Amino acid sequence: MNTDKYKNLRYRLMETENWPLKYMFKFITPNEDGKVEQIKALLPTEGEVTFKHTENLKHVSLTCVAWMETADQIIEITEKVDEIDGVIVL
Repeated sequence: MNTDKYKNLRYRLMETENWPLKYMFKFITPNEDGKVEQIKALLPTEGEVTFKHTENLKHVSLTCVAWMETADQIIEITEKVDEIDGVIVL
């Protein structure tokens, strides 16, 4: 776990006392090599996923809104998606 990179996110998530909470994951990825499907496979299956393509279809924005039980779940998903080459975590 890359704790330094997600230290601020973890801190902000831990400040909330309202668990479970509805969390929005947001990523931008090149529209190539099955990256959209790789990201979708890592997201919560019960989450609502939406997509928005750039005008030239070179990139895709993925948004997933899902109920999450803990900050650790959120960090784990975010770290796994961040390992995919070319993905921007927002």
